[in-house]
Amino acid sequence: MKNIKSILAGALCLVALSSCSEWLDVNTDPENPSSESATFQTRLAHIEFYTNSATQFANWRTNFLIGDWTRYSGGGTYFNSSIWLPQSGVSTTPYQWWFVGAANNISYMYNKAMEVGATDYAGVAKIIWAYGNMLMTDLYGEMPYAEACGESATPKYSTGKEIWLGCMESLEEGIDLLTKGQPAGLPSLALDDFWMGGDTQKWIRFANLLKARWIVKLSKKSNGSYKDGKYDADAILRALEGGPQSINDDAVIYHTDNNSTTHDVLGWDEPVDYSPLYSVCGMNGGYMVTKMLVDNLENFAGYGVEDPRADAIIPWAWSEKSENSPAGLKWNGNWRRSIGVDMVSDKSPNLNGGPLRASFNATKNWYIDSSNPDRLGDTLYVECTSSSKGYAANVDLLYRRNGTNASKESGSFYSRVSSPTFLGTYSEACFIKAEVLFNKGDKNGAYEAYKAGIKASMDEMNVMLRKWTAEDASLLDCPSFVPMEQGAMDNFLANGIGSSSDLTLGKIMTQKRIAMHFSVELWNDARRYDYNPEIFLGFGVPAQYYKSVAAQQAVPMGKQPRRWQQCSHELNYNVVNLHEIGNQVPGADMSAEKADGTKCWNAALDVWSIPVWWDSTQE
Repeated sequence: MKNIKSILAGALCLVALSSCSEWLDVNTDPENPSSESATFQTRLAHIEFYTNSATQFANWRTNFLIGDWTRYSGGGTYFNSSIWLPQSGVSTTPYQWWFVGAANNISYMYNKAMEVGATDYAGVAKIIWAYGNMLMTDLYGEMPYAEACGESATPKYSTGKEIWLGCMESLEEGIDLLTKGQPAGLPSLALDDFWMGGDTQKWIRFANLLKARWIVKLSKKSNGSYKDGKYDADAILRALEGGPQSINDDAVIYHTDNNSTTHDVLGWDEPVDYSPLYSVCGMNGGYMVTKMLVDNLENFAGYGVEDPRADAIIPWAWSEKSENSPAGLKWNGNWRRSIGVDMVSDKSPNLNGGPLRASFNATKNWYIDSSNPDRLGDTLYVECTSSSKGYAANVDLLYRRNGTNASKESGSFYSRVSSPTFLGTYSEACFIKAEVLFNKGDKNGAYEAYKAGIKASMDEMNVMLRKWTAEDASLLDCPSFVPMEQGAMDNFLANGIGSSSDLTLGKIMTQKRIAMHFSVELWNDARRYDYNPEIFLGFGVPAQYYKSVAAQQAVPMGKQPRRWQQCSHELNYNVVNLHEIGNQVPGADMSAEKADGTKCWNAALDVWSIPVWWDSTQE
């Protein structure tokens, strides 16, 4: 992102401690740019950076609640999330990066852009404002919204409905502004817009997709107009008509593999063009695919045809293949593909101290350092670790466990240093359409949209697979990087996904999960459909959950994870307003207390299981 400029003033501040206007209230100094000297256009790239970071951290952290990924046994916050023992540590980063890095600058950008008639910048500001605040209500439910970036250091909370309606209004204003056309002579949106490259039509299509995405979340509400906060199937279909019509309309961030001198200014100290998922997953060890994900890729719905995307998504390790190698593994030369961790049956390794991380040395090859004979087979779980050429100064994108070629690991398609961030895609639009048409009784129309969504997902992935192997032909040796062949894709579409006559909502929603890997929308879908295993094929409550008293305190038996507890800044510095909004939250325990005796419903052990507004029948 060559045009990004580090212009934001100040150090890391917490939204609950000071109003947004106060953060930027500094003296103008050309050596230390301030609120007054920073132009509206130079803020955009930083707003996009922090908004995407907040989104990707949320995507990663919510994914562990829905069954596709886990971590080695005892592997901290994310392992605990995968067994439904949510931890307060997940709550802070998305909150900080949205309010501190992005939200406090958006109103400035919008106001200054409107003063000079820069409708492109003003329209984008409104869309990002809606995008980020909708993420906050998806995660936390009730949030500071109307007063979030005002003068008060302790902003009042808005209800989930107020936030949802406000976000929709901002989104529609953004669309309207972008359709006006910006007068000549003003700064071009292309100068600092690394999400869409200044393409206003992509922004409009993205905003219409968001509109459909957000209305479909109201599937538990009564039918009516979305403007009244009701489920509106016809409005969803109208919005999709203005959304992406092919993968050429996708909103995608193509991250670069470098360690540029331009880093973020709020303390994360990462290059502004890095991939957040690489930061939390690719650069860290112990993350593993589950049996649920592997089964859905290897034998979707029992059709017996492997999904061509399986090789790219499931991690691979370089291994010594011999006659003693376990049966049932997929090999490609000396590359071995991971098996999936069984999270739900009485054979789950979680019930016996596993899975454990494999180690590597030249004598033992891959091995488990444990005296437990049941854990020695954990070498078959390949971690999601990868590497980089520019960022980590490695020879390629493969991770080497002990630095040698004999210990190579591929990582996964979605979590590499230059993996694309799919903000909004044609494949998502197809799956939303398929769901709506299916629920309206139009199975033929639903099937065509379902099939188009699967095809689009494969085509979207192939764009990056071809790019990686074009940049480094040696990666073709690793099956995780090999582009999918047209014959394999055609065969899967013809024989591996079923027909219109046997189409089910479960097939639609499970294929949507595969296409929208690492998206908070998948947790939103899980909540909308109450974690139903008939809707999400192969899903089950984690076996370890039934053995954990703490997990059952956070998520009482018969309930599911439905929200995040508020982050500590709100619990510590805005607790009066946080507690007050609980009077409008069904299920809130108004007698709950913090450790210091302060009343706060959000401090209750089981707050994680209270539905947010759109996940309820509350009008």
